[in-house]
Amino acid sequence: MGPVTVRVPASAANLGSGYDAFGLALARYNRLTADLADPGDWRITVTGEGEQGARQGRDNLVAVAMRRLFDEVGERHGAAVSCTNEVPFGRGLGSSSAAIIGGLVAANALTGSRLQPVELFRLAVEVEGHPDNVAAAISGGFTICWTEPGGPHSTHIDPPVGLAAVCVVSAQKLSTRHSRMLLPEYVPHGDAAFDVGRAGLLVAGLALGRRDLIGPGMCDRLHEPYRATAVTDLEVVRALLLEAGADGAALSGAGPTVIGLVTGSDDADAFERAQDVARRAAGPLAGCEGRMAPDVIAIDRDGAVVED
Repeated sequence: MGPVTVRVPASAANLGSGYDAFGLALARYNRLTADLADPGDWRITVTGEGEQGARQGRDNLVAVAMRRLFDEVGERHGAAVSCTNEVPFGRGLGSSSAAIIGGLVAANALTGSRLQPVELFRLAVEVEGHPDNVAAAISGGFTICWTEPGGPHSTHIDPPVGLAAVCVVSAQKLSTRHSRMLLPEYVPHGDAAFDVGRAGLLVAGLALGRRDLIGPGMCDRLHEPYRATAVTDLEVVRALLLEAGADGAALSGAGPTVIGLVTGSDDADAFERAQDVARRAAGPLAGCEGRMAPDVIAIDRDGAVVED
């Protein structure tokens, strides 16, 4: 078949209490157009976010994912891929997962769509190493991940009320690998118990549309206190978002982006409320060195799609 175009959303993982388990898809998109080429022939071009440092051959994450799927279905191909990226690199908004999911979905379409989403999820976790961002990028909405002896699993919740995000991105990158190295091997039992309760609150808040549960549900003791040594303005940015009217705020993924969640009667109402939050927070946030202006982003409810 001819070239295919795939759209993949950004994603925010963890969301405070959901360390390595929760993900939320956001309406910032990477798009890639891919076509098959002779085996060994890999040409990757990137415009937009990450274009300066992106690899242009078989080691690009899009190509790595495509090669993994070709291996899975027993075919040998190269590919010509053109990527247009909106998802910031190294900021905690799932750029790696977007690349991996984009590559897998494109390769699957080019080889006849033989693999189901659950199989794509399994391959994505294999390539990425963690399930939270890739689950949201595939499914859209809010996702919860867990691992059984047989492998990773995820479930999807489409929030029943409006939801939008206010993201405060940092000019500085923070690698997930470095951020994960800041975490201790063990945590106090009381901190683990704290997060169990708060994670339940966040799931209930998003599943039931309970604004009052989202704020306490995004509080965390498992990863944010340790990552705050690298994201030193985390508490300041969080407080400014909450003071401006966000229903809850937390580190997005491994950081350094801080995300505030805002609810509404529907997505349009939530987006309007989020714009108000961003306007109120913009002035005080300008005093946070290295932080960009707050960015209002709708949630994505569709996940990765092959566009016509």
